[in-house]
Amino acid sequence: MKFIEMTGGTLAEIINDGELHAGDLAATGVGADAIVRVNQHGDIEVRRPHGWDVVGGLIGEFHDRVRQHSGLDWA
Repeated sequence: MKFIEMTGGTLAEIINDGELHAGDLAATGVGADAIVRVNQHGDIEVRRPHGWDVVGGLIGEFHDRVRQHSGLDWA
């Protein structure tokens, strides 16, 4: 599975209506400095001390949003 990694702050810029919101991010423990990744299906995972936890997902045409805001490509 390919991912794009970013910070929680970058993720907050990507999120649209109907997806996770800033309050939802805080509730899942995703702060501005958290390490998160999004896979090509839109699943959002946050790095925890012993692995990755799925905390939500992106919907719609998120591929270009993720690449544009992160400056990265799927790897």
